[in-house]
Amino acid sequence: MDVSGTQMVIGLVLAVVILIFLVLRTKIHAFLALIIAASIAGIVGGMPPVKVADTISSGFGSTLASIGIIIGLGVMIGRILEVSGAAETLAYSLIKFVGKKKEEWALAIAGYIVSIPIFVDSAFVILNPLVKALSKKTGKSVISLGVALAVGLVITHSLVPPTPGPLGVAGIFGVDIGLMIALGLLFGIPIMIVGVLYAKWLGKRIYQIPDDSDEGFSRPDAKMAYQEFLDLADQKSTELPSLGRSLLPILVPIILIFLNTTLSAMGLTTGFYEILIFLGKPIIAVSIGLIAAIYALAGNLSRSSTLDRMEEGIQTAGIIILVTGAGGALGAVLRESGAGDFIAGKIAEMPLPAILIPFFVSSLVRLVQGSGTVAMVTAASISAPILANMEVNMALAAQAAAMGSMIFSYFNDSLFWVVNRMLGIKNVKEQIMVWSVPTTIAWFVGLICLLIANMFM
Repeated sequence: MDVSGTQMVIGLVLAVVILIFLVLRTKIHAFLALIIAASIAGIVGGMPPVKVADTISSGFGSTLASIGIIIGLGVMIGRILEVSGAAETLAYSLIKFVGKKKEEWALAIAGYIVSIPIFVDSAFVILNPLVKALSKKTGKSVISLGVALAVGLVITHSLVPPTPGPLGVAGIFGVDIGLMIALGLLFGIPIMIVGVLYAKWLGKRIYQIPDDSDEGFSRPDAKMAYQEFLDLADQKSTELPSLGRSLLPILVPIILIFLNTTLSAMGLTTGFYEILIFLGKPIIAVSIGLIAAIYALAGNLSRSSTLDRMEEGIQTAGIIILVTGAGGALGAVLRESGAGDFIAGKIAEMPLPAILIPFFVSSLVRLVQGSGTVAMVTAASISAPILANMEVNMALAAQAAAMGSMIFSYFNDSLFWVVNRMLGIKNVKEQIMVWSVPTTIAWFVGLICLLIANMFM
């Protein structure tokens, strides 16, 4: 290992150690701890100090450019869904449809479908009010429901085009998009099953439900009876908005974003299609969803009351936006320092079975800089030329690059903060259990599926 490579790795290790120490043992907020860790990683890793500062700013800005506005719009939609009773309508309808004790499966399947066209962070924000409503009305832990939803979302986000990461990987490996979609959906099924089982187990360990306290969540000893929920649903069915109106703010952005990704993937970008692509940009689509929420669900509220409710939602989004942006800043510094590329290159030189080269390169890059999309694209770029001269199924190699990116989501991953903050988890040990552990389980199950498939393909 040359001097520059050693320096990069030392910077990375030191930054992670200090970050964990600051979050666990000091009064420093996670937002500031992430900024400090990013500075240490860059400076010790050999970057000029001024460039470190610039990279932190650009990384923070670029992360929030993609999801910051959507988080703000999404929490406003969520607040309207809550105060109008629409979230309750969705909760009652879903629970009656799937039946008793199957809420986690319903949410995981919903996430599995929704995240194919929609960015995973945005999808979780849009669907989180449903998680809270189901938890409040059924007495199930918000943790089991939220983790099940997030697992379903992250699977197809990581494995199935037209999400940018797997789409780019398929292109680099020269794999047919249809085959990539089919394999991703197939591999996603066992991963989702294990993920839901973990979510249900975790919900018993961390029993937490939404309430009206300052914290927004509580941890009571007893759960509401299922029959009480059904009786309440029957009593309130005439007071709540219809299922159609309740679904409108969620379905409108989902459909528009799906049209955007589909038309863009097909190369239909001119004329009338250009208008549809514009409407399907996530910021525009979620804005339209908010308008739909206002006029379909807030009709019985005054103008001032409607604005007050939306501003309450914005207040809750502030810390989520700051911490999410800081995580993006850390990832940007680690990318710019070259630590990810250096370590990935060393892994690629190791005598691994061919199919595991993109898998482990992707895993290492993900751990270093946090972005799953960057990890899988980097792994594909490094390993594709190597695998071109080896006997390996390129479709499986592409899925390997995608699966490797699911490993141990932690502080430098924006979704880590989105999931934990929106589920009301502040304790670091619990944050690890809520999102780092299930993503690692998904990664491990994916590895097993990959090795089995490689035996036959």
